[in-house]
Amino acid sequence: MFSSISWQAGSVAPQSAAWVLGGLLLVVLVLCGTYLFSFALRRMLGSARSGSSGAADWRPSTDSPTVFMSASMQAVIQKLREQEKELEALQRLDRERAQQNERLSEEVTRNMPAGLLLVSTAGLITSANPAAEVALGVRTLVYRRYTEVLGSDSPLAALLTDCLTQGQTFRRQEIEYTPPSGEVRQLGVTISPILSRSGQLTGALCLLSDLTELAALQRQMQMKESLAALGELSAGIAHEFKNSLATISGYAQMIRAESQGESAENAQRILQQTRALAHVVTEFLKFARPQELANEEVTLRVLVERVISELRDSLPQAEIVSEGQFECVSGDEGLLRQAVLNLVRNAAEAAGERPSGAQVLVRGAVEHAGGRTVQRLSVADNGPGIPPADLPKIFAPFFTTKPNGTGLGLAIVQKIVIQHGGSIEARNRPEGGAEFTICLPMSRRRPAEVDSLAARI
Repeated sequence: MFSSISWQAGSVAPQSAAWVLGGLLLVVLVLCGTYLFSFALRRMLGSARSGSSGAADWRPSTDSPTVFMSASMQAVIQKLREQEKELEALQRLDRERAQQNERLSEEVTRNMPAGLLLVSTAGLITSANPAAEVALGVRTLVYRRYTEVLGSDSPLAALLTDCLTQGQTFRRQEIEYTPPSGEVRQLGVTISPILSRSGQLTGALCLLSDLTELAALQRQMQMKESLAALGELSAGIAHEFKNSLATISGYAQMIRAESQGESAENAQRILQQTRALAHVVTEFLKFARPQELANEEVTLRVLVERVISELRDSLPQAEIVSEGQFECVSGDEGLLRQAVLNLVRNAAEAAGERPSGAQVLVRGAVEHAGGRTVQRLSVADNGPGIPPADLPKIFAPFFTTKPNGTGLGLAIVQKIVIQHGGSIEARNRPEGGAEFTICLPMSRRRPAEVDSLAARI
């Protein structure tokens, strides 16, 4: 019995050891297979990365389907990553080009010499460049209604309204515009509608050009032509006219000396009228006769103070003061003094009937415009101002609103200023009264150069 039991135990022990040994061998084989598979896969992928021809030239091995699938997926992923990098580079390049074009458009718009306005169909100004702000005299234009900025009754606002409502195009229109400062400007305007691809109206494009200086130059040229025509006319009639006046005056004096009563009074009236007519002829000759200008340095501050001192003695009821910057200009001191004297005297006489008394302000300033330095001299008063209908005619010869005026005072002033290469303008001040502004160049060119420049224009 004991022997049978011991045999059975002895037979069971070798059988258990065999199973254990078999399991260990199986585990070893699995581990070895796994190691060999991973080793082969790493070697294949390493050779694909280090190949001299790159991923496009690499071909996965077809010995094992698993290895082939893994290698193919790795190649596809690598190629997708490279394409993704190329796509990101192209997107970055497009963004840089778009930003560069946007900056270029902004720089071009900002540096345009003409004003640019973009107005939406809702009436809002969506874009404006600095030139438009200068031309319109308003610093902030964007996101404001054009009717608010320009005024509902402005000609420019009317053109924009027609463009936005009817789609009309306006080319090279010349209009008058009054900025908040009150100075009337001449603007050249081109307005066109903005249409979408479907043809729908989306806004209006407005180009502005300040033609004020050009219009002043044209007026100066016309004045020079008028002066030349008047000079030729006066040269022909002045001699005979003055001789006739002298004859009439002589006979009137004889009649007055030899008669009494009503005849003597009539002779006295004839003398008064002939003297008044002789004064008109003398003033007309001053205006029409060509004048030789002296080229000397004129200290405007001293000249203005001398004029004010002289008028304070003759017009003590007027308060005349000066302020600002007055520099030296090149010109004829006598003629410039005559021009300033006429302007200040006219201002004091125009404001003489004010209950508060006449107040005249002579203001000076030095400005830089058009590549040159100019002396700006303005004479302002607190009088009733100039009727708007008379503003375009006040510098015309023989136009006057005074009962005893000759109508040549302002015409002579304009002639003197133009001969000095300057300009003169008149306007009504918003607070009341009139203001005459003279602009004189700090250095004056020779008359031949001025005439040749005018001929070229």
